[in-house]
Amino acid sequence: MPGSMSIGMRVKLSAMMFLQFMMLPVWFIPMFAYVGKMPGGGQWAFWCGMIMAFGTITSPLFGMFSDRFMNSEKVLALCNFAGAALLLWAWKITDPKMLFICLLLVMLFYMPTWSITATIAMANSTTEAFPQIRVFGSLGWVASAIFSIIGTKCFGIENFDLTSNIFLGGAIASILGGVLAFFLPATPPKAKGTPMSIADALGLKALVLFKRLDFAVFAILILLAMVPFQWYNVYNGAYLDEKGFKFITMTMNLGQVFELIFMLMIPLILKKAGYKWAMVIGLGALVFRYGSFYLGSTCCDAMDFGGILIHGLIFGLLIVGSQMYVDAAAPAELRGQAQGLIGLIMFGGGTLLSNWVFQKILDANLVEKTITNAQNVAETVKVHNWTQPYLIALGISAVLMVLMAVLFQPHTEKKEV
Repeated sequence: MPGSMSIGMRVKLSAMMFLQFMMLPVWFIPMFAYVGKMPGGGQWAFWCGMIMAFGTITSPLFGMFSDRFMNSEKVLALCNFAGAALLLWAWKITDPKMLFICLLLVMLFYMPTWSITATIAMANSTTEAFPQIRVFGSLGWVASAIFSIIGTKCFGIENFDLTSNIFLGGAIASILGGVLAFFLPATPPKAKGTPMSIADALGLKALVLFKRLDFAVFAILILLAMVPFQWYNVYNGAYLDEKGFKFITMTMNLGQVFELIFMLMIPLILKKAGYKWAMVIGLGALVFRYGSFYLGSTCCDAMDFGGILIHGLIFGLLIVGSQMYVDAAAPAELRGQAQGLIGLIMFGGGTLLSNWVFQKILDANLVEKTITNAQNVAETVKVHNWTQPYLIALGISAVLMVLMAVLFQPHTEKKEV
């Protein structure tokens, strides 16, 4: 890894992160509402909500390609152009079942890019600079709202987020990301020409890292940490809706805004605390989040904002910190596959496990509530009692924080920050 980085290199890597994390929320955030309003789309909205988890299945496979056969930036271009073509298809689809199939294919190409961009950035920058580059991904996520603004103000598309034009916006960003990939620094495969096994062909060679106790403990704990972490991403919108928040996406995006600040603090925290205690702090922030939501659901509405604004610290230390630890812990010839593997663990297994656990908890906490509808008529609806679910999430986070402090003993191939 180079000891320093030119301004041109920093700009290219930052632009890569910006576009890569802009192209998803353009369509992914409003997708649930859009699918739900399609004829027969209600039953498919749930399955569309699972495509991110399913999409991570190919992350180790694409990681293998970047480790053995193709430059990482070329693999990134391939994924982005394939995603763009599929999103253009989604733009024309009117059947919810076919839309689910199409968007699942999109995610099979898109989700590996989170690991690939991390591999490219860390191969061509310093460890300290990676969070400063990755913060542009958070900026891209927030800036994705520009498509809705342009569509509404410039093209007169009413309710842009409830039209198929969300997929056109995602396709445009994907094409731009694919073109940019040709201008990124060459990141050749480290294991090219070495003997290849069946595990290599399947992108599973990185499983050898589980022979190391430090990596096995880390992987298990980060998988379990995703249970409370991903629950926020999936269900917090429903919590805010039931509490009467009017601008749910804007309110939750406050977490991404503060993420821009917290991300710049990650190198300092890692330098002072190291990987182990940085993870402990991240889990401590997760405890704070669910403590805030617990208080918000019982007595103090203002505490809800505490749970949202802390998002950047949690994301930076648990997600970005995990990517940095894997890059430091894995041998050079396995870093692409290792990033794919940790992506599969966090965003695949972690999301599925989170949905399974908390869906059962939420189903057990349904209550009936009488409200007055728009026609001034009283009606009974089912809502959730959020107090117990948030208390459970707090307890899980606290236990994992203690386990991380006691069990995790990091070992790295490269010098820590």
